[in-house]
Amino acid sequence: MNKKADYSKLIKDEAKRLGFLSCGISKADFLEEEAPRLETWLKKGMHGEMGYMENHFDKRLDPRLLVDGAQSVISLLLNYYPEKKQDEGSYKISKYAYGQDYHHVIKSKLRQLQEFISSEIGEVNGRAFVDSAPVLDKAWAAKSGLGWVGKNSNLITQKVGSFYFIAELIVDLELAYDTPVTDHCGTCTACIDACPTQAIVEPYVVDGSKCISYFTIELKNEIPEDYRGKFDDWAFGCDVCQDVCPWNRFSKPHSEPLFDPHPDLLDMTRQDWEEITEEVFRKVFKKSAVKRTKYTGLKRNIDFLK
Repeated sequence: MNKKADYSKLIKDEAKRLGFLSCGISKADFLEEEAPRLETWLKKGMHGEMGYMENHFDKRLDPRLLVDGAQSVISLLLNYYPEKKQDEGSYKISKYAYGQDYHHVIKSKLRQLQEFISSEIGEVNGRAFVDSAPVLDKAWAAKSGLGWVGKNSNLITQKVGSFYFIAELIVDLELAYDTPVTDHCGTCTACIDACPTQAIVEPYVVDGSKCISYFTIELKNEIPEDYRGKFDDWAFGCDVCQDVCPWNRFSKPHSEPLFDPHPDLLDMTRQDWEEITEEVFRKVFKKSAVKRTKYTGLKRNIDFLK
């Protein structure tokens, strides 16, 4: 009996039952290829004001520094592609923020998976991560065969595209490991050509400090005037490089009720957005990731788009 393979199958079956799109497993090791890339990206200041990207450099590259005795990284994908989208001609928010904040939704599923592993396999120590710790999610997901990192620096999967969240469990249990898949971007440059602010400075390299998502979510100061008129009506985040990706024609609507949008969101007109009050903001985005910008941040973004 191959215990490692049996345990891996057990974990993958349970991940599927919990609603995850897919699950891949890789050996918890030092990310050798990523180290020079991350260093160069930081040195060029492509993280803008996201100072936290400079912290914990070593931990970002070695999960064994995050979890004592770490042996395996279990990577998971959770679909968020919506069935219905916002009205054309209105201000737009990223599709991932339509429903409830993904951090809470995924954390709860990860906890259930962790409890399942402990009850079925025994004493397994580990930690759950949902893009809130120094973990290079996309690198681990690619290493475990869930997709490849595309020219827009998003993880892309042949059958389902890229509209999903990535999370992981890092555990001190040895498992059967998956192998990476090949890159299927080919000669396509759709994402590079379509980026409204030319943030994809070369294939596979995104200058975070030029990205609309950075300006509308991360940047706390005023948005630079040079970018006025270039935001394509995005008020929170931006999906352009994903919307134009040919692989996203395979995206299918999610089945997670918590990701369904607030009923008022999809019908909001330009005028509704421009006249949004703090009360409406609190009601529509009560549990949404849009709360990160706060009411004042969203108002700043909309004023910049007018």
